[in-house]
Amino acid sequence: MQQVKNPATSIALRVATAMHQMGIDGLPRNYELVYEAYSGNNPELVRDFIALGKVKTQEALDELGRRYLPHHHEDGLLARQNGQVRAEMSNFITLLNEEKISLTDYGRVIGHASKSIMTEVELEGTPLGQSIKMLKAATEKRAHQNSNVVRAVVDKTASLADMQREAEEAEAAKFVDPVTRLASRRAFNKAVAKIYSNADMPVLCGVAIGEIDDYVRIQEQMGPAVAERFLLQVGKVLEAVSGGGDLACRFDGGRFGLLLYTSDRDEVSRVVDLVRAKLKASSLVGSNGGRSLGQLTMSFGICFSEQAPNAFDFTNFADKALATSRTNGGDAVTIYGANDYVSKDWLLYKKKPVGGFGA
Repeated sequence: MQQVKNPATSIALRVATAMHQMGIDGLPRNYELVYEAYSGNNPELVRDFIALGKVKTQEALDELGRRYLPHHHEDGLLARQNGQVRAEMSNFITLLNEEKISLTDYGRVIGHASKSIMTEVELEGTPLGQSIKMLKAATEKRAHQNSNVVRAVVDKTASLADMQREAEEAEAAKFVDPVTRLASRRAFNKAVAKIYSNADMPVLCGVAIGEIDDYVRIQEQMGPAVAERFLLQVGKVLEAVSGGGDLACRFDGGRFGLLLYTSDRDEVSRVVDLVRAKLKASSLVGSNGGRSLGQLTMSFGICFSEQAPNAFDFTNFADKALATSRTNGGDAVTIYGANDYVSKDWLLYKKKPVGGFGA
């Protein structure tokens, strides 16, 4: 695998400079949107970002963000649920107030009946008899109201439980890729942040960022349905080769990530090679009469946590290594590292498939 000796200027600096030049507010959601646009990982996002023109309003940026980075625009769900909870609790309080008034009325009837019992002897045609009839009617009404209150409480509780479940599902969905069901980019970022929770002593691990070679062309020529089959195939392979404690995820497009909790170069190399071998051995056919699509190839960039001072550089260095693999024609692996870190036998290598998209 080939070393990346002279990394280009940090994309973080270029993003910050571009945002300043375009007059874009330095909001976290704006930064991630511009970062993704400048990284070029999502061609559709790049196209739509350019289409905004020179003057990019916050409203237009948020609309783009809702489409491509929905986890930064969850206010709609929260506001809706907040409104629903307020409405349910308001109705519940109203119900309790009505119950309070009803109990007061019932207590008044009991009070009148008590006075009659203590002062009257004859029942029929006397205030005592009337009080007993009123008490009986009020008791029957109370029994009916009590059953209504119980039903209302059960309904309100169920409604609030549904809203809580919806909120929990929405929260969980942020960390799952909807296509492959692997972890999402957000889950990956969260896991990487934990690695550097102690900046002076990061967890020793390696990250491999891979991309399906010619994925954009596959999507354009074969259509989204076939492209999704490629994504599912890669997802199954990554899930199969990653260990129980490791993290396999899909970022976007044809880009995937593996966070391996080991700093052993040979082990990371073995896992990445196994992924590439399994994909090349897979038989993929198109929807047009079962025509073979050839071998499925991927390029990878690898970095180890001890080589990077922070979470951003950790993934950024792996991205740069991936860019080197793709610049060299794809179907290759590159490790990012210093001269004294990478052994000479760790070189960029590639094998061109016969009849595949990488050919």
